Amino acid sequence: MTKINIRKMQVNQEGTIASVKVGGELGRRIRDMGLVPGTFVKIQGRAPLYDPVALRVKGFTLTLRNNEADHIEVEIDG
Repeated sequence: MTKINIRKMQVNQEGTIASVKVGGELGRRIRDMGLVPGTFVKIQGRAPLYDPVALRVKGFTLTLRNNEADHIEVEIDG
């Protein structure tokens, strides 16, 4: 298993959240959206300038700005 942050993932790439590396208000907000360790995510798409990123998590589509996605580490195969 390789660990990368969500920002570096490609469209249609899948993985499992390994950690959320931010605390405070931003960390709480990220966790409240369901992005907690052990959660399966799939990159749905990206805006033309690569910000924000759309991901599929727990049956819904969620968009994150790159500065938010930088704090989320994902385990992928390969």
